[in-house]
Amino acid sequence: MVEVPIFTLHKIARIKMVQLLGEFDCKLDAKGRLMVPSSLKKQLPNVEQEGLVINRGFEKHLVIYPKKVWEKIVQDLSKLNPYEPKTREFVRLFTRGATELTLDATGRVNLPKTLMESAGIEINAELVLACQIDKIEVWSKKVYEALFDKDPADFAMLAAEVMGNKNRRDDGE
Repeated sequence: MVEVPIFTLHKIARIKMVQLLGEFDCKLDAKGRLMVPSSLKKQLPNVEQEGLVINRGFEKHLVIYPKKVWEKIVQDLSKLNPYEPKTREFVRLFTRGATELTLDATGRVNLPKTLMESAGIEINAELVLACQIDKIEVWSKKVYEALFDKDPADFAMLAAEVMGNKNRRDDGE
């Protein structure tokens, strides 16, 4: 974790920001359990006490959030206007299926069957855990590798579009 200064009313508060790195090949067992790689678990030092939340991703994958990251997302969702139909629809779709995960004594998590089905993940499947800053994407290895068969023709142009301040969050986070 990286300590990040947050400026609030003339005070400086320090919070720990989750910063996950790496890509891990894994395999589900016959009961739908996933062994969390030890090098990933080291990046989540309080995972046994704090827990994890798994949910559907925007593409055909699942996303695992450290509980504190999920709580921040829920806090952001609670600030949206519930009287707007699109807001209600988004919140309903985004939170559908969200499930708390706990590690068992051997460091495994049990993936919910309904979420696995929505992502096309089968029992005994080979998976890729792809860290994305503060969350972990869970992909079928076949689907994940297919993503990179279609590399953008001009990665530099994509970088300019994405990182060129148009879509940056302005809240300092």
